[in-house]
Amino acid sequence: MVSKVHKRTAMYRRKLQLLLPVVAIAVIVIAMTRIAAHSKTSVILGATEYIQGLKQKLEELKQLSVPTTQSIVDYNPMPKLKVEVQEEGFVIKVLSERSCQGLLVFILEAFEELGLEVLHARVSCVNDFCLEAVGNKENNEDTSPLSAQLVEEVVSQAIQNWREVTQH
Repeated sequence: MVSKVHKRTAMYRRKLQLLLPVVAIAVIVIAMTRIAAHSKTSVILGATEYIQGLKQKLEELKQLSVPTTQSIVDYNPMPKLKVEVQEEGFVIKVLSERSCQGLLVFILEAFEELGLEVLHARVSCVNDFCLEAVGNKENNEDTSPLSAQLVEEVVSQAIQNWREVTQH
């Protein structure tokens, strides 16, 4: 969500920068038609005043957009979790639009609690958090079957525990 806002803001700024020369020419033409006196000085002064007014409005718009962006940055949604059943076991996917320092440890502890053996996994923790792991029940004396719902509940609880620990 945050990256979309930043990209949109950057796009608007680029478009404004591209439009400024066009606006300046249009301002001069408008000023030339509106100003009664035909001297070069009065045309330039009128255009300058109009451009200053546009700059002031632009600054006001920039100031209005900063708090909105900041409030979105402060918004901290829970990572999204999806558990799928496959022949090999379970595919567990956890996605978050921001970096989640320490979350991987909580998830791996949940796997251990469930007795899941991780067959293979891909994890990215740079700008966002993305985990895709395939795990199956370890062979041991506890042969109680696992369901996708149970795996989802335990991993969700691990994410909730991580969130509680990191918010304090």
